[in-house]
Amino acid sequence: MTKEKRNLLIAGTITGVVSVSLVLLGNPANMGFCIACFYRDIAGALSLHGAAAVQYARPEIIGLILGAFVISLAKKEFRPRGGSSPMIRFVISFFVMIGALIFLGCPFRMLLRLGGGDLNALVALAGFIAGIIAGSLLLNRGFTLGRSQQQTPLEGGAISAVFLALLIILLFIPSLLKFSTTGPGSMHAPIVISLAAGLLVGILAQRNRFCMAGGIRDIFLFRDSTLLIGSVMVLVSSLVMNLVTGHFKLGFAGQSVAHTQWLWNFLGMALVGYGSVLLGGCPLRQTILAGEGNSDSAMSVLGMVAGAAFSHNFGLASSAQGTTARGRVATIIGFVVITAIAVVIIQAKKKEAYNGN
Repeated sequence: MTKEKRNLLIAGTITGVVSVSLVLLGNPANMGFCIACFYRDIAGALSLHGAAAVQYARPEIIGLILGAFVISLAKKEFRPRGGSSPMIRFVISFFVMIGALIFLGCPFRMLLRLGGGDLNALVALAGFIAGIIAGSLLLNRGFTLGRSQQQTPLEGGAISAVFLALLIILLFIPSLLKFSTTGPGSMHAPIVISLAAGLLVGILAQRNRFCMAGGIRDIFLFRDSTLLIGSVMVLVSSLVMNLVTGHFKLGFAGQSVAHTQWLWNFLGMALVGYGSVLLGGCPLRQTILAGEGNSDSAMSVLGMVAGAAFSHNFGLASSAQGTTARGRVATIIGFVVITAIAVVIIQAKKKEAYNGN
């Protein structure tokens, strides 16, 4: 086994254990980490939406970004860069979030839900893979968001500064934020433990290029399973932890913060996979890259926050009772918009190459 594979195995195992531990300490079931859900909660805490059940400035997200920021500085890997189609990234990320809130979870939570016995996540996994394959075909046809350019440290560190400010507000001026008293937003591990968990996973993810979409993409395009090892170990270790602690519940019905509409679980995560592979990484990877100084990924983070706020303000997000008509329409629109963007870019690249000859 190569050093890279061994490190991914260790990182994935630790991440799975930490994720279930956060649930044992207060987070919602199968939601030790959920990048989409946590950005949704942060949007609520900042009064960007009015859904009272999902409002909390999640320290795990703050830890992920600051962990990636600190370790990239320490390892001299903090490289401020950006300018690679930032607004297109914002739009794609916006729809990635809509897809995630149709399923009720990001790829990270999909694995944790599966590790907890939620078979709805198995349907979502099939959709996620299908979306990644579709996006990979577009990559093969020449889709690209262009090259990023070197930027100033101020630009690269701006998103980390924003989340550091959010942490200071959470710790010392919490009256500026909204907090759920019922629902998933009211369920959380202690702040210090959540922050420490985020810092640890942020460091591990930065050092090992952890990305669930990238792992499946690499198998399809390059027949390389290296990057997938981390995701597999998150699933395996969370499964073992849930079995040991008695939190494993096999089935479709009665799962926490989940619904059983299989078609929309499939399509929601297909949209997430489709957009993520075109962005160059899943929501977790975009979060870590933002901490490393990538302002394009910072735009993706902002796109996800905007998508979460929009979803709850306009009734797109699913609930335990299922999807909404608006949410289903928005999912289809997401596929149409992202595909249209891809087609326009591919055609422009072809014209550029033809004129160059």
